[in-house]
Amino acid sequence: MASLAELFAVRMEKLQMLQNAGMDPYPADCRRTHTVVTIIDQYETLVPLENTVVLAGRVMSIRGQGAILFVTFTDGTAEFQAVLKRDSMDPELMELFFNTIDMGDFVEFSGVLFTTARGADSILVADWRILTKSLAPLPDKWSGLTDDDERYRKRYLDILMNPELRDLFEKKSHFWRAMRDYMLDAGFLEIETPTLETTTGGAEARPFATHHNDYDMDMYLRISVGELWQKRLMAAGFPRTFEIGRVYRNEGSSPNHLQEFTNIEFYCAYMEYREGMRFVESLFKTVIQKTFSTLQFSVRGFDIDLDQTWTVIEYVPYVESITGINVLTASLSEIEAKLAELGVKYDGNNRERLMDTLWKYCRKSISGPVWLIHHPKLVSPLSKSCVDNPEYTQRCQLILAGAEACNGFSELNDPLDQRARFELQSQLIADGDDEAMMPDWEFVEMLEHGMPPTFGFGAGERLFSLLCDKPIRETTLFPLVRPKH
Repeated sequence: MASLAELFAVRMEKLQMLQNAGMDPYPADCRRTHTVVTIIDQYETLVPLENTVVLAGRVMSIRGQGAILFVTFTDGTAEFQAVLKRDSMDPELMELFFNTIDMGDFVEFSGVLFTTARGADSILVADWRILTKSLAPLPDKWSGLTDDDERYRKRYLDILMNPELRDLFEKKSHFWRAMRDYMLDAGFLEIETPTLETTTGGAEARPFATHHNDYDMDMYLRISVGELWQKRLMAAGFPRTFEIGRVYRNEGSSPNHLQEFTNIEFYCAYMEYREGMRFVESLFKTVIQKTFSTLQFSVRGFDIDLDQTWTVIEYVPYVESITGINVLTASLSEIEAKLAELGVKYDGNNRERLMDTLWKYCRKSISGPVWLIHHPKLVSPLSKSCVDNPEYTQRCQLILAGAEACNGFSELNDPLDQRARFELQSQLIADGDDEAMMPDWEFVEMLEHGMPPTFGFGAGERLFSLLCDKPIRETTLFPLVRPKH
């Protein structure tokens, strides 16, 4: 088998042959008259006209020799067949094609439409022109790229050779379009908020740090889709806002986690968490049905029916029912002992980290759809407390296949309570918790001016990957890989 260097050398020779024949191997123009999908859709109308059409695309296969060649090509809209016959075109042009064109080349075909004896709709080529000469070969059609690092590094080839992967990313585009359409139809204003922040408000996560040279100050890439900014817009008088954007978290990778991903966050004035749960259920069912044409899924061994009743469980009672530990009253040593008994590894030794780790152990067995509500105040520094139990918060998360698919809550708008919770987060940071939430004192000042009762919510990339039953890295177009050099 020839090496890549040898194949490259052969294609360089073919490139020279094209140039010697007066063909520019990389022209800027294309004379295409129709896309392939248009030809397919209008074939019955166009064939009787016997007009010359010009099609273009990447050559995916070549078969035949001598007097006739059958070429499959794609322009990104669909595949089609070109037929080159020695008696239907200039023999020298036929010979040049045979000697210089490879799989992977982009070619322009001119001719008339016809149907072969075997019933294949085709273009009978009278003339052709090179558009791009490929110097490196495409992967084998059947085995493709098998190494994950190579697949992610050469995603363009992975998608080209894998129609199912292409379909997945088209589906992901439909997912976000359906999400945006629903929000706009529901009267939400689409906005943009900063991705560079002086404090990383809106979530608990380790941020990426950078430096602003002009202002000579350290900054952070945001870890939420503008949560504290969108709440400022509630105070400004906008009743409903949403943003779909990138989020950055300098943390570990897992099937559910990446350092860079897309989420949606929305904020709705005069809505509380239970009304918000009903709104989100309608949102998700509509978007998912439009994207996947079903509400039934098999995910990580769980059979999930989103069309059934979405049940509700409470954080503290549920954890206690599984582990025997009440995370609000148990001592730190009791929680640590339970985690050790369960064989669960954990980072940190404060109550917030320990109770969150214990919950994550419990959620793994939940199929869903299940709403988890009433998280402890300690793990919900931006959520309004429950009236009947101030240690609980008006927070909700949808659990699917043992994972948290989204997060929402009645937003805390009491400036005194918010200041006290930020002070607690400051103490956690001082004690070495690098995932604790950075306080934003200007946000507290905004609350002092007044913010209406508001429901806030975030979801996105993880939900899509869960429904596809794939790791989130697999549903990312260009996941991060280490440079080769």
